[in-house]
Amino acid sequence: MGSKSRRIVTENGDTGEDSVLATMVSNGEDLGPMVSLAFETGKPEALLQQLKHLVKKKEVEIEDLCKLHYEEFIVAVDELRGVLVDAEELKSELSSDNYRLQQVGSALLMKLEELLESYSVKKNVTEAIKMSKNCVQVLELCVKCNNHISEGQFYPALKAVDLIEKSYLKNIPVKALETLIERRIPLMKSHIEKRVCAEVNEWLVHIRSSSKDIGQTAIGYAASARQREEDMLARQRKAEEQSCLGLEDFTYALDVEEIDENSVLKFDLTPLYRAYHIHNCLGIQEQFREYYNKNRLLQLKSDLQISSAQPFLESHQTFLAHIAGYFIVEDRVLRSAGGLLLPAELETMWETAVVKVAAILEEQFAHMDAASHLLLVKDYVTLFGATLRQYGYEVAPILETLNSSREKYHELLLAECREQITDILANDTYEQMVMKKESEYQANVLLFHLQTSDIMPAFPYIAPFSSMVPECCRIVRSFVKDSVNYLSYGAQMNYFDFVRKYLDKLLIDVLNEVILRTIHSGTTGVSQAMQIAANISVLERACDYFIQHAAQQCGIPVRSIDRPQGGLAAKIVLKTSRDAAYLALLTLVNSKLDEFMKLTENVNWTSDEATQLGNEYINEVVIYLDTVLSTAQQILPLDALYKVGSGALEHISNSIVGAFLSDSVKRFSVNAIMTINSDLKALESFADERFHSTGLHEIYKDGSFRACLIEARQLINLLSSSQPENFMNPVIRERNYNTLDYKKVATICDKYKDSADGIFGSLSNRASKQSARKKSMDTLKKRLRDFN
Repeated sequence: MGSKSRRIVTENGDTGEDSVLATMVSNGEDLGPMVSLAFETGKPEALLQQLKHLVKKKEVEIEDLCKLHYEEFIVAVDELRGVLVDAEELKSELSSDNYRLQQVGSALLMKLEELLESYSVKKNVTEAIKMSKNCVQVLELCVKCNNHISEGQFYPALKAVDLIEKSYLKNIPVKALETLIERRIPLMKSHIEKRVCAEVNEWLVHIRSSSKDIGQTAIGYAASARQREEDMLARQRKAEEQSCLGLEDFTYALDVEEIDENSVLKFDLTPLYRAYHIHNCLGIQEQFREYYNKNRLLQLKSDLQISSAQPFLESHQTFLAHIAGYFIVEDRVLRSAGGLLLPAELETMWETAVVKVAAILEEQFAHMDAASHLLLVKDYVTLFGATLRQYGYEVAPILETLNSSREKYHELLLAECREQITDILANDTYEQMVMKKESEYQANVLLFHLQTSDIMPAFPYIAPFSSMVPECCRIVRSFVKDSVNYLSYGAQMNYFDFVRKYLDKLLIDVLNEVILRTIHSGTTGVSQAMQIAANISVLERACDYFIQHAAQQCGIPVRSIDRPQGGLAAKIVLKTSRDAAYLALLTLVNSKLDEFMKLTENVNWTSDEATQLGNEYINEVVIYLDTVLSTAQQILPLDALYKVGSGALEHISNSIVGAFLSDSVKRFSVNAIMTINSDLKALESFADERFHSTGLHEIYKDGSFRACLIEARQLINLLSSSQPENFMNPVIRERNYNTLDYKKVATICDKYKDSADGIFGSLSNRASKQSARKKSMDTLKKRLRDFN
């Protein structure tokens, strides 16, 4: 009873934590969290106390249960003893069975061990095979890579290396092989890079040696295109010239020829493309770009050097072809190499080349002393510029050097023309050209528009000019061509004004100057001076052809030069020179007339008898004048003929008056006057006949050759007059003696005497008529003295 009461008290005294712990133990739950919690909170003693309490509680329950089932327990123990006996028997049976099993299973265990070992070996072999396959695949890739490298197939080699590096390297089971391959990969990449760079170096050497051929081919293509254009223009000019001459009708046709430039310019950039691609794959494309640009820039600097051992005239084509080829290659690299060359880099290289080439050209042009040399180099420079302009390069600065040498070229060209024209004039016979065939007429007259009529003349044809005219025209024509050749295709597009300027310079400073020097040389005869004057007239007319020819060569419409300001200043200068030639001719004619006349020697001023036939010299004078005017009529224009005739007759008139005034003529008689009057009549008759026969009367209706003798005629009329004192009558003087000067008349009248020298002079002058005239003359003398 007391025990029971204690149990109840104890049970009633359970705390909530005890019942939780009891429930967890009853349910077989894990007490670890609770134990951990007790230790973490620092209260393990409380938990231990609860466990002890729980143990005691369970012991009480066991004790109560044993008391309750005691009898069943005894029975159970007995049954357990029986089970123990049975267990012993079973154990004995199991022992015997185990023995028999051990005997039987030992062999099986050995087989099992062998089987397990076989399985282990199989597993190892399988893994080894798998590892071997990986190694074989890696090694096969390595072999392929080596083969690609040996065959120069670097891109597949890099692909193999990349595949090994990304897909196989980390999975290689053999550490030694992995380490070896890992070490070899950078070496393979470096080897590929070196091989590629070696190929690029070979290509750089090859492309530099090929640049000249590339440039020459491209320049040749530009030259062919220019030649086709020039041929077309030449046909057009020829057709225009023939049309102007009215010889033939022409039909124009357009010839179109297509040329594939890429088929002409073939050069291989494959090594460069491959090298740049390989370096891209290696991730070092910038390094390769710098390498390529550095080496190409070094090549450019080398190409821009000219050899002093070889004249530039011989080396300029090779020099320019090298540079053209260089930049054609660079243009192709820029357009097709995918960023290997940048536009700014190419522009920098081009600017460097432009400065150097321009400086070389200026220096070389300065040392050249032949226009043909300048033209030869200029022609190739313009082809060089035309070629590179097609590739987008700015060539204007180079072509500007041609403009800076323009003056020197034309100075040299003018000097050469001066030598040629001087030789032509020195070797000219100054005789009218005789053309026996139509071809000669076309080559010497029609070609230069020198014809005065559109009707083809009969042959042989005698031209009004000498051989110097067509020869000089050919020189002028050649000069225009050379000038146009230099000025064309340059930086200056509209160059006609320059051609006209230099054409004027040739005609004025060279041709006109040489002609004037010839005229004033002092060795020119009358016939030569007359032919020179005729030649100048023809050359003056040829100026229109020269300017038209220059316009055609420049591609300028002829109508644009028909304006007043479109002509040549040389035409006016030649006209002035023509007048100078006329003056020189007239001077020579007058000089020759003076030789014939020599009035103070050839005239008997105090003759006792008068003759109706005149003096002997007058026949020579008339014959000479007839020869001069006949020749002048053939080769000189009518206005020049009039100048020569009137000038010569006026000089004769002045000579006659001058003879009366000469100090060597102390006095003269009426017979001398009558003789000179006969001379003057012969001259007047000749003058009238020539004035009408030459057709001058139709042009100069208010003039005549006779009028050129008016002063001498009025003087003779005055001295022959019965009333010479009428000279002082203003009305009569204005009508009959308006050209006579008071002082001259006074001087001449003082020398006049009525009677001839000799003993019988007074007997011959007793007539009243003579006395009246003498009285009138004396009156005139007195009044003139008073007037003076």
